[in-house]
Amino acid sequence: MILETKQISKYFHEPDKHQVLNEISLQIASGELTSVYGESGSGKSTLLYILSTLDRDFEGRLHILDHDIKELSAAELTNFRNKHIGFVYQFHYLLPEFNVLQNIMLPAMKLGEKNKEEVKHEAIMLLKELGMQDFAKRPSYKLSGGQQQRVAIARALINDPLLIVADEPTGNLDQKNSDVIFDLLKEITTNKAKAVVIATHDPKIYQNSDKTIEMIDGSIRL
Repeated sequence: MILETKQISKYFHEPDKHQVLNEISLQIASGELTSVYGESGSGKSTLLYILSTLDRDFEGRLHILDHDIKELSAAELTNFRNKHIGFVYQFHYLLPEFNVLQNIMLPAMKLGEKNKEEVKHEAIMLLKELGMQDFAKRPSYKLSGGQQQRVAIARALINDPLLIVADEPTGNLDQKNSDVIFDLLKEITTNKAKAVVIATHDPKIYQNSDKTIEMIDGSIRL
């Protein structure tokens, strides 16, 4: 088991206090691709924000790799997140002033557990796995949308995290590129034994996931 939540509830306080997540309890295992789907405003992104440890202002418990996230200090949490959690968003957030290889290397250089040459080698290997080795020196802004998302996936994998959190990763792509990105995430889940959690509106994604979580008004239906 990679991740477990116990009765997570979340409130927003502006302009008035209102509940956006209602006692969410779930488990996510390695080698399992889980899709979270539902109408806009159902709480999908709020839940993923908590699962990715970017928000600790909630009631209930979140355990990742047997760590109680609320018990980690800010510095411990930053290091834990960088080491164990990879992120893929609807927008790729690649740095335009850096080339593809440099963008992929950034999280590993920040973690500081390997030297630059080791990180560069692993980044190149990831590009080969994703069919992007010929684009290593290309500026990130000169890639297509689908190519940019593949680079974003490589960046998410560079520290070999056990958990990948993807918030609408195909939301800005056409159907062909959406299929490519989803197939890559499924392959990563199976071949690299990752736990992958995707928030999506796309029926083709959640209907072909290992586990689906439907969200309705802040509650879940497994």
